[in-house]
Amino acid sequence: MKRKLNGIVLFFAITYILTGCQKKDASEIETEIETEIERSEESVSESAQSMTETVADGGDYDFGTDDFETTLSETDMLGAGTSDTETTDLFDADSLGTNSDGAEESDKERSISDAADSFYYTALTDEIKARITGKSYPDTDEPLQISYEDLAYVHVLHYDFQAQIQEGELICNQSVAQDLVEIFYELYENQYPIEKIRLIDEYDADDEVSMADNNTSCFNYRTVPGRTTLSNHSYGCAIDINPLYNPYVRTSGGKEQISPDNAVPYADRSADFPYKIDKNDLCYRVFIEHGFSWGGAWNSSKDYQHFEKVE
Repeated sequence: MKRKLNGIVLFFAITYILTGCQKKDASEIETEIETEIERSEESVSESAQSMTETVADGGDYDFGTDDFETTLSETDMLGAGTSDTETTDLFDADSLGTNSDGAEESDKERSISDAADSFYYTALTDEIKARITGKSYPDTDEPLQISYEDLAYVHVLHYDFQAQIQEGELICNQSVAQDLVEIFYELYENQYPIEKIRLIDEYDADDEVSMADNNTSCFNYRTVPGRTTLSNHSYGCAIDINPLYNPYVRTSGGKEQISPDNAVPYADRSADFPYKIDKNDLCYRVFIEHGFSWGGAWNSSKDYQHFEKVE
């Protein structure tokens, strides 16, 4: 810096002296040049001292053009750092709300696609066979009226009684598997409430216990209550929906029999209560549209939870 200022002052001094060369001899010119050099050195020393004191005091100093460009470049870099900080600060409550809304919308679109993918059926895997064997599917050497190959595993989603989405599992006959996938998807789209859809094997294939817990189920290799004939549940062609609120009602010997036992308050179908299946109910309409018949329309007994499709 000092050399730069020294050069500038010396340049103007020599230029000034040379303009008068014609009127002065060599000794006079040499003396004047030496004098101007001494003055320029003193001027530069004073300027450097002044700059040092000013900067030390935290003040501003007017640098030369080259120095200003360097300072501007450094300021720009500091500004870039400030810009990064401001970008981070842009994630305030309002911005996060906006971004969150966008994310929620994206999640909603994704959940629709995911929901559709959650409705499917497959052949029974070894794992599923292990889950049902000895429970809903008898572990016996005696011949059965149905084989593993006749059955399908169905996976669905449903809304429970708290309007929360839950996963559901069913075992059914291959012939109605596609129907059930479509039926439960339509019920899901309409947020139709079904409390539970679990394999009856979680209840050790005890139909009474499953119904009392209001569990919706399909396949269970068993006889019709009070008879020796196989139920259509044994073939995976029948399903019970919200059975606690839609009980099996039969009159025998002048006495009304209600199953499950804790469903007595829901046997009177003229009463108004939630989760009741009747001919105005969406569940009834969808099953009928798919060719199922309803147990609530039987004559000798009423099975309001029951839908079946037998070819």
